[in-house]
Amino acid sequence: MLCRKRRISSPAEMEKKQHIHILGICGTAMAAIANLAKEKGFLVTGSDAGIYPPMSDYLASLSIEIAPFSEENLNPAPDLCVIGNAMSRGNVEVEAILDRGLPYCSGPEFVGNHILPDRHAIVAAGTHGKTTTSSLLAHLLDVAADHKDGPGFLIGGIPENFDGGARLGGSEYFVLEGDEYDTAFFDKRSKFLHYHARTLILNNLEYDHADIFPDLDAIKLQFSHLLRTVPANGNIIANADEPNLSDVLARGCWTPVTLFAEQGHPSSEWQWQATSADGTAFKLFRHGKLFVEVQWSMIGVHNVANACAVAATASTLGIDAVTIKTALESFSGIRRRMTLTGEVNGIRIFDDFAHHPTAIKGIVSAAKAAMKSAGKLWVIVEPRSNTMRSRIHQDRLPACFDAADQVIFVPASDRNLPSHKVLDTEAVCRAIGSHAKVLPDVATIIEYLAKQLHDGDNVVILSNGGFDGIHSKLLARLKS
Repeated sequence: MLCRKRRISSPAEMEKKQHIHILGICGTAMAAIANLAKEKGFLVTGSDAGIYPPMSDYLASLSIEIAPFSEENLNPAPDLCVIGNAMSRGNVEVEAILDRGLPYCSGPEFVGNHILPDRHAIVAAGTHGKTTTSSLLAHLLDVAADHKDGPGFLIGGIPENFDGGARLGGSEYFVLEGDEYDTAFFDKRSKFLHYHARTLILNNLEYDHADIFPDLDAIKLQFSHLLRTVPANGNIIANADEPNLSDVLARGCWTPVTLFAEQGHPSSEWQWQATSADGTAFKLFRHGKLFVEVQWSMIGVHNVANACAVAATASTLGIDAVTIKTALESFSGIRRRMTLTGEVNGIRIFDDFAHHPTAIKGIVSAAKAAMKSAGKLWVIVEPRSNTMRSRIHQDRLPACFDAADQVIFVPASDRNLPSHKVLDTEAVCRAIGSHAKVLPDVATIIEYLAKQLHDGDNVVILSNGGFDGIHSKLLARLKS
């Protein structure tokens, strides 16, 4: 644990100090932490720059007082200030906390020190599939507990089987989405290092987060540090199909490792086989013998791999095959993961969060395979994340859209990037082919689509942000 002046150093000490104040509370992760702290019995207040629905309504439903940033929010002084990842030097409250010597920590550090003690932390890590894997595992553990005293969880999305992305839970298990992004302006370690994993799922490992990691080796180093925190009596469930994970494991591992992979990998205890092109039907094998056969509502072969990781994890926790099958087949997915936002005149509009070439290729292929009509698959892309806005993956992107009939990009924002490092969306579309184009903004896209879409077409919108409300605007335009 990092040491700073007047930092609170232990949960026991925290029990005497009940008031926490959260900076950046309207962020998805910090609001979830606020919920956990409230459930734990702390008095929680918070501040942010943008206070508006739906997050303001969510926090109001928890009876948490929030206000715009001001030094006055620190009077009387909180017992602990929890500083969100979006905060930086120059913020009026950050400066006041430092000047006055108030105790502070990051959100992940608060979770590690004051939510996770005496819990069995299960952390899902990797470049892709963290939200799906952690949501699916939380649901499975809830089913195994017969929905009574189920697990706690902290997930960077909203699982449809639950009301939100966080709860304290009543069992020994606590499931976390293990983000490799850095922790705070004062702590550049990856967030997942604060979660003290006893069971660790390693899905995959690729280059991402170009704004904080200079190269793939820098990310591997963080994963290597993560392995050093898992106890010898814990468990690691790792994807044997991922050479970057094999490299990290080879650098040093002190915990038993269970391997999973696609069928045909000789050294994997667990193997998966998709039995439908869209991934809605699959088989899982253990030691070469059929373990379960599943039909579910999720699409995409990549999600079959996630299901295999979860089944292997659940089995190490003593959960039987019948319960695992029941949970997989009753999983309702995650909001903003191929979520159907509406249908007008036979035209279906989907929302998905994919913002990395591997994730994009997987979801585009799955969306096409899942189409039951002879219509076209339209894919609309907002390159919004720091990695997607850059040219890091420029050469990889064109091949991600092989299954799409029509592709539309909006130009990448040059925010904080020199022009020669910004993704050249025109070049990407030329490489895709004549069925791809760049349109300047959401209004232009909507008018273009309104003239081109027909009964049976599917539109998949890819963005890790709000994309200027394109989903509701497109539906309204089609209705008109």
